[in-house]
Amino acid sequence: MPTTYTDLIAEIRKTVTIVSLEEIKRRIEAREPMVLVDVREKEEHRAGYIPGALSVPRGFLEMQIEQKVPDKSATVVLYCAGGTRSALAAKTLLELGYTRVESANPGFVRWKDLGYPMETPPQLTEAQRDRYSRHLLLPEVGEAGQAKLLGSKILLLGAGGLGSPAALYLAAAGVGTIGLVDADVVDASNLQRQIMHATSRVGMPKVDSGEQTIRDLNPDVRVVKFEERLTSHNVERIFRDFDVIVDGCDNFPTRYLVNDASVWMKKPVVHGSIFRFEGQVTTFHPAAGGPCYRCLYPEPPPPHLAPSCQEAGVLGVLPGLVGTIQATEAIKILLGQGSPLVGRLLTYDSLRMKFGELKLRKDKTCPVCGPEPTITSYIDYEGFCNLG
Repeated sequence: MPTTYTDLIAEIRKTVTIVSLEEIKRRIEAREPMVLVDVREKEEHRAGYIPGALSVPRGFLEMQIEQKVPDKSATVVLYCAGGTRSALAAKTLLELGYTRVESANPGFVRWKDLGYPMETPPQLTEAQRDRYSRHLLLPEVGEAGQAKLLGSKILLLGAGGLGSPAALYLAAAGVGTIGLVDADVVDASNLQRQIMHATSRVGMPKVDSGEQTIRDLNPDVRVVKFEERLTSHNVERIFRDFDVIVDGCDNFPTRYLVNDASVWMKKPVVHGSIFRFEGQVTTFHPAAGGPCYRCLYPEPPPPHLAPSCQEAGVLGVLPGLVGTIQATEAIKILLGQGSPLVGRLLTYDSLRMKFGELKLRKDKTCPVCGPEPTITSYIDYEGFCNLG
C-alpha cells in the first residue's frame, strides 16, 4: 500500500529529535550554544522570527545550509510555522551528515502566540531587494547587512583617482551616505584615471560632478559635499558624522592631519596611495589595536623623494584597482566581516602583476597613538612636511 503524506511525516518524526519552544527559549536565555534555522519562506521570515535565527527557506536548504552552517557537529535547531517543514528539513540535514539536529514542535505561530521574544528584519523596499539581490544571497550580508550599509556613512577624501572608483562601488553597494571632500575642479588631464568625471564636466567642481554620477548610479545614496580643503580648523567638523574615512589624498600635510584627527576621534582610515605603476593600501585603526600613519612614517620624506603624480605620472588603470580595494575594506569594516588590513600593508606592482604584504607594527613611542603622546593638538602641517 503506498505511503501517504501523513504516514511519511509520522515516520520522519520518529527519527528526528523534537524540541519544545519552552526549551528553545530557555537555551536562548541561558546563551547555550545552538544554531537556530528558520526554514519558512522569506515572506514569512520578514513578518518576524526568533532572535538570532538564520533564514534558510526549505526550498533552498540543500544548496545553502553548508555555507551558512559549516560545522556539522553543531547543535542545529530548525523551526517553521507549525513543525512539519522543520521535521522534513531535519531529516535532510541528518542525511547531509549533521549529527545534532532538532526540530521545533510546535513552530513560530505558537511562539508568537505565547508572547515570546521575536525580531523583525530591516524592511527593504521591493526596489531595494531587486537592486541588492546579489548581496542578499550572501550570508555575510543578507537583509540585515544591507540595511546596515544603507544606514552607514563613508567620507571620501578626494574625488580624484582613488576617490572615483571607491565612490562608484560604495554607491553601487548601497552605502547610504557618501561624503566628498575636494576643492578642485574637473580638468581634462584628470579624465585618464578619474572615472567619476566626464568631458562634458570639465571646469565643474569635482564634488558636483561626483554627486551627479553617484545619484545617477544609485538614487538611494545621499551625497554630502565639502568643496573645501581639509584643514586643522574644519577636520573635526567634516569627520564628525562619518563611520569610516577613505583616504585618497595625495600630499603629506593632509595625510598627517587625517591621521591625527582620526586617532583622536577614533575613526578607522582606509589609506591608499599610488605612484607610477605601484600602489598600496592599509587600514589605520589604533582604536582596534593597530598602528597609525605616524607609526609607519614618523616624519615625511624629503620632497624630492616623494614627487606627486603630477610630477612623476601614473598609469591610468592603477587607481581603479587601489580605490576598489579601499572600497572593499570600508564595506568589510561596516559589516564587521573578514580581516581588515589593520597592521598589514598590501602592495601592488602592476608591471610585474604582483601583490605583496608587509606587517606594520604599532610604535610604542608614537607621539600620537602611543601610551604617552607628545602631540595632542593640531600643528602646522604644511611647515612640518617642509622640514626636509
